[in-house]
Amino acid sequence: MTTSRPEQVPPGLRVGDYELLTRLGEGGMGVVHLARKPGGQRVALKVLRPHIVGDDEARRRLAREVSSLTRVKSRRVAEIVDADPWGDIPYVATRYVPGLSLHDHVHEEGSIGGDDLVWFASCLAEALAAVHEVGVLHRDIKPSNILMEGRTPILIDFGLARVADDPKLTHTGWLLGTPGYLAPEILFGKDATAASDVHSWGATVAFAGTGRAPFGRGPSMAIMDRVRRGEHELSGLDPAIRRVVEDTLEPVPRNRPSLDELRDWFATLGPDRPKALPDDPFTMPLAVAAMATATDPTEVSSRILGPESSRDSGPREPSYDTSPRPQATRVLPDGTPTAAVGTFEKVRRGVLVAAGLGVVGGAVALAPYLALLVLSLVIWILRSGSMAASSAGLRRQTRGTKWYDGVQVLFAAPWHAVASIPGALLLVLWSTGLALAAALLCFAAGAPMLTSLGIVGVVLGAGMWWGPGSRRARSPVQRVSHPISARPLVWFFAAILTCAAATGLGAVATAQGPDWTPANDRPFADFTLPTYLQP
Repeated sequence: MTTSRPEQVPPGLRVGDYELLTRLGEGGMGVVHLARKPGGQRVALKVLRPHIVGDDEARRRLAREVSSLTRVKSRRVAEIVDADPWGDIPYVATRYVPGLSLHDHVHEEGSIGGDDLVWFASCLAEALAAVHEVGVLHRDIKPSNILMEGRTPILIDFGLARVADDPKLTHTGWLLGTPGYLAPEILFGKDATAASDVHSWGATVAFAGTGRAPFGRGPSMAIMDRVRRGEHELSGLDPAIRRVVEDTLEPVPRNRPSLDELRDWFATLGPDRPKALPDDPFTMPLAVAAMATATDPTEVSSRILGPESSRDSGPREPSYDTSPRPQATRVLPDGTPTAAVGTFEKVRRGVLVAAGLGVVGGAVALAPYLALLVLSLVIWILRSGSMAASSAGLRRQTRGTKWYDGVQVLFAAPWHAVASIPGALLLVLWSTGLALAAALLCFAAGAPMLTSLGIVGVVLGAGMWWGPGSRRARSPVQRVSHPISARPLVWFFAAILTCAAATGLGAVATAQGPDWTPANDRPFADFTLPTYLQP
């Protein structure tokens, strides 16, 4: 994105619920404004150009990215706050980071060295890991896509490249990425992988530590040729980190360390590893933002917003990293981004879980054996699907998206179904053991049969929800329940229906008694105490 001196927009100009304050920059994909909702915090609002999202297919492509990008939650990443890919004026809002880009930081304050450089590199690896963990490749890590919040890097523009793969964009002349920071395999026309982002990480860290591009300057073709051959210049880079940077700039992807290996290497630095540096609230951008009132116009110094800077939390080219329409307004009343789940949403999630446990309790009270069988099958299916999804995500992260991904998942399904059996069996046995213990306690307390079965069912469901290995079974359910909990009205009806189901099962069990199919009667129906133990 090209930037110029910030321009105040006409007062009252709005996009959606946001008032536009200042135009921060623009590029081939859109314009970035500093904006805010009434009473809310400032955000970087990316208004996308009509030819980028001009038809339903483009908007659907935009919305699909949201399902992954909205899950990127890290203090090292400028997270998505709001988005509307289906509006008359499509936009995406990200957390506003009032700091210099790495590019401008280095040019104004010099290169980073010593413990600060190790801290910078470690935090940038942490940010990249947060992006990769949701199955997204960044593909455009470079100094202008990193903002400095004090001495800590904040990664922006995650997920841009996958949307930009749309062939229509090639007709606009828009080129994704900066040649000196792209991995050689991308320049050869191959698909990006996690190793490609590692290469870009190394090039960016080298710039931070030396103050110059590792593959030099000049015509783009000359730079790309040096990248392909691995001809980098790292003289002056701190020896503490030079070796690992050299390894990440290997031209052959398989010769580079993985992101996990990078993070493990930083972890081995032990007590010499720099700790988190305290945020300095009196850096110039943060101090200006802190002193401004909710009604003050925002003025941005041209010194801060240089020709290569990215003052907003958005990329040089506006990103398609949007959040889905169901989560388009997930902002606290004061405008604070919901990087962490709010208390009321946590309560709503808890109510849904409790209602679900009530359904399990009612089912066990109505048909104990059949309920246990159905729950066991559900656990097995959920674990199988979760393993298949994780495997597919790992493949995409390693070698990018392929047209045959769906076919590969289908053929691998039998293997995942078999592989999930031991974990499912362990979880079911563990939960059943807890349920039997609860049954013994109810028997000792002389509780009625239906009450005891209901308690046993709730304990059984809780064991399956929180027991060993339950995360794989719980995660697919939460992909549905968490978005429901984020919308109070939808949550209300879902909770009512779930509670009604639990109540209905309990009422049927009370009216006709428990059904012990496939057995003829309850366990130990013919059991009688020895005469000397009878009262």
